[in-house]
Amino acid sequence: MQFRMTFCACLLLAVVSLQSSAEGIDVVTEDSMYAYPSDGKVGGPGTRIVEETLRGAALTEYRLSLYPWARAYEKALHEPNVLIYPLTRTAVREDLFKWVGEIDQVAIKLYKLRGRIDIALDSLEDGKRYTVGVVRNDTKQIFLEQKGFTRLVVSTDNHDNFQKLLNEQVQLLPMSENSARLASKDAQVDFSLLEEIFTIEEQPARIYMAFSRETPDEIVDKARRSFEQLEASGAVVRMMSEGRPSR
Repeated sequence: MQFRMTFCACLLLAVVSLQSSAEGIDVVTEDSMYAYPSDGKVGGPGTRIVEETLRGAALTEYRLSLYPWARAYEKALHEPNVLIYPLTRTAVREDLFKWVGEIDQVAIKLYKLRGRIDIALDSLEDGKRYTVGVVRNDTKQIFLEQKGFTRLVVSTDNHDNFQKLLNEQVQLLPMSENSARLASKDAQVDFSLLEEIFTIEEQPARIYMAFSRETPDEIVDKARRSFEQLEASGAVVRMMSEGRPSR
């Protein structure tokens, strides 16, 4: 009897695993320098890397969706068979996801509106005097909270966050230079309107694609092997260097 119960339990787990694989993968992301709307689809260098990784892994059943970051993150945190990108890899997140591969690495800087001579930083500690715009569940929010920042203004996405800086609802924004340039372009303002005043040396962002914890290991392993081949061929660096075209 014990053997039959154990056998049935193993069989049930196998069936569940097969069903999960057959249901396809939910690929989720936000509008950013890595992913953005393009001709009715989701384009961008990060998107191309993800799609090439899935193609090489023969994981062709997937749905690719743009969401506000908080929603994309919650799906990846709580639902099975979800692939999320771009996701910064940190110690806090290490055990929350199954990591596939690093698609980029960027320095995070604090920006203000040029001309705000009343805002000056000699250290990260000085930044606590000012209101700082962050995106909900983004690593920059988590990092600054851990550093004791209490004047954080939380937005649901990057566009809203950037508009708050332009409207002087916040005084500082943490961004990479490329993100700052693209946000300026999307908002139809000149990048020279911004001024970089501090580089957060403690947090060079390591940007990854990752699966949710409940995704079967066989799927994750296939994606990892495919990504490793892309990386070894130089395709990851090449696709990232293509950047984001004008739109």
